[in-house]
Amino acid sequence: MRIYLLGYMGSGKSTLGQSLAKVLGMAWTDLDEEFESRYRITIPAFFTKYGENAFRELEHKLLVEFSAVPDIVLSTGGGLPCFNSNIELMNQSGLTIYLEATPGLILQRISPSARKRPLFKQMQGENILQKITEHLKAREPFYSQAKITIDATNPDIEELAHKIRVHYSDGNSVG
Repeated sequence: MRIYLLGYMGSGKSTLGQSLAKVLGMAWTDLDEEFESRYRITIPAFFTKYGENAFRELEHKLLVEFSAVPDIVLSTGGGLPCFNSNIELMNQSGLTIYLEATPGLILQRISPSARKRPLFKQMQGENILQKITEHLKAREPFYSQAKITIDATNPDIEELAHKIRVHYSDGNSVG
């Protein structure tokens, strides 16, 4: 069983991923944290130094590597499903779960760290909300390809674990 958590920054992928892995008795990895640990550079610093294309290429290589690891919950970066056919790879190798969040919820969650994030380095106030809304709209076609969508406001871990078990007990053995 391989589970991918998708969604915009601040949707709760890392927080939910840790809890979900614990409930399911699986390993958990945050791909952004893995990137920073492996390449010994923060993602914002990497964006500044090498650009988004280089980041997306290395991010894809990490995804390919982890898509072969069994019994793992993977929290992905917000943009990962939108590049390099990553959504197709995740759907073929495991169960994708989209944590759907409103722009307002995302802004509330990321406000304390918004300036550290590459997409919002120069943004402030309502500009951030506008940028989130625009990005969500652009990314929705990718996120909506997930096999399960849940409300990110206050997800019920036990209910989600049940949905996952049902998915796999119905003969869906991928991942």
